[in-house]
Amino acid sequence: MGRHSLPDEYGASAVDPRPRARRRTVAVATVLVLTVAAGTAAAVRSGLLSFGTSCRDNAIRLKVAASPDMAPALKAAAEAARKQNITSDGRCLDIGVTASDAYKVTDTLRSGKKPDAQVWVPDSGLWVQRVTADSKATPVTPAGNVAYSPVGIAMVPSAAKSLGWPDKTYTWTELAGATMQDDRLELGGADPSRSATGLLALTQLTTESAKVKDGDTQAAAMAKVLSQRTVDSDSQVLDTLPRDSSGTEKGNPKRNQAVILSEQSAFAYNSSSDTHEGLDLFYPKDGSPALDYPFALVDQPQLTTDQSRAALRFMTLLGEKEGRGILAGHGFRTEDTNASTALVTRAGGRSPQPYAEPTLDPASDKAVEEALGMWTITVQSARITTVVDASSSMAEPVPGTGQSRMDVTKASLLQALATFTPEDEIGLWEFSTKLDGDKDYRVLVPTERLGDRKGNGTQRDTLSAAFSALQPVTNGATGLYDTTLAAYKAATSSYVKGKFNALVVLTDGVNQDPGSISRSTLISDLQKLTDPERPVPLIVIAVGPEASKEEAEQIAKATGGSGHQVNDPSQIHSVILKAIVEAGSRS
Repeated sequence: MGRHSLPDEYGASAVDPRPRARRRTVAVATVLVLTVAAGTAAAVRSGLLSFGTSCRDNAIRLKVAASPDMAPALKAAAEAARKQNITSDGRCLDIGVTASDAYKVTDTLRSGKKPDAQVWVPDSGLWVQRVTADSKATPVTPAGNVAYSPVGIAMVPSAAKSLGWPDKTYTWTELAGATMQDDRLELGGADPSRSATGLLALTQLTTESAKVKDGDTQAAAMAKVLSQRTVDSDSQVLDTLPRDSSGTEKGNPKRNQAVILSEQSAFAYNSSSDTHEGLDLFYPKDGSPALDYPFALVDQPQLTTDQSRAALRFMTLLGEKEGRGILAGHGFRTEDTNASTALVTRAGGRSPQPYAEPTLDPASDKAVEEALGMWTITVQSARITTVVDASSSMAEPVPGTGQSRMDVTKASLLQALATFTPEDEIGLWEFSTKLDGDKDYRVLVPTERLGDRKGNGTQRDTLSAAFSALQPVTNGATGLYDTTLAAYKAATSSYVKGKFNALVVLTDGVNQDPGSISRSTLISDLQKLTDPERPVPLIVIAVGPEASKEEAEQIAKATGGSGHQVNDPSQIHSVILKAIVEAGSRS
């Protein structure tokens, strides 16, 4: 699970680098006040251009870490600035650009370290948000966006022709479904935990799937198929395409005839060589999400004023006529709604494919979070035991719903269950006080594989029935500590190598069993049971205002897990997925 390194928190940033305005264009002077001291904006806007050679004697040197697809364009722009003696405050710009995978820079920043750069241009604001949401990360200051590129599905010509390209248009789910139904048409992509392209496409697939009956199950099935043909990063995706004109490369089952790709990547591939056929690009008719290439200053308070001004001067160059021309020449859009016919044609697009339609507004934080959570538990099968509070307080109503806490909790658990695959192992305990003799807990469904047969149904059917049958215990108190320790002992003793093992405890109160162990003893015993070589993170979800988030965090932290609080039990589904992503990225 150490591979998973995408965001699990998107909403904490004070600055949202993902532009929501429909007229999204390359950002210029209006954003400068976000990042530099008073007076800087005017200096940057003026350019303070000089065309002498003396400016090079005292050039301002900046290093830019850019996503691999953007790096060549920025290098060309930096070279143009050097040749034209473009200056900031009378000093030449000496810009060095390095291609750096966004997920690697993100990991560096989140560890509190600095990349060897003062400016960062990843391919998506999702990365910037992950960094700005982490209080321990090296700060980055987004100053605007330099380009856009919609995401679609590119195919070798023979595959595209079989689906009626360019005249026939499809939704995301229809395109993915077509590849699942024809074993001669394999779909590949980059790992959504390392690739914004992959994550944006996955989010769109899961969002659209959720609109139909059994959509969660369908989305999980699509993700499972896709995960079997996923590579680590965007730079490797094109290497999975066939190397012969037939589009099949007989005898090599690892080749993909279709890949999730940005318009720019398709443009670059089709422009790169005369030795292969170009790709044809489907633009899904339910909309294309877009890479949005934010321009961010790294640890801006530690930059000199000259460095900040020079960085922003470079950004404004990208928004001027020559800069826009350089970006377009490398296959980027400088407006999300306006792409030249020449660019689209080179990328493999053609009317009536809806390439001119506005790209989709950024997906909600919740949608991205749930998509990544679903991917995490799909790529690596999970073994999770769920322990649910059945104390009498779970009968309390949830304001505005007409349902009890237990009713809403059950519905949320059933929703979460739908995202797991037949290979996942899920079990269910309930607890209150003295449910089984002196025990505060009771095992309702042992933790087993969801696809296993159980009588006339499966483990999934058994769990669904058990979730639906949960009821609060009359006059039942909360035996939290003894139950948590017993469940954790069971989870660690039944650890399954190669799966994501976890224990999820949901409670709406604090421990009420006077005869139980103390909290300090519980924490100490949990720490003794924890084995880094056999990790079983404990995820404690405090439900409702009476539950203590602080206590949940203290208990969970002892195992390397996490504590959470939700006032609305309907949030349990998304919180479980979020917690799984967090735990998976640390293991």
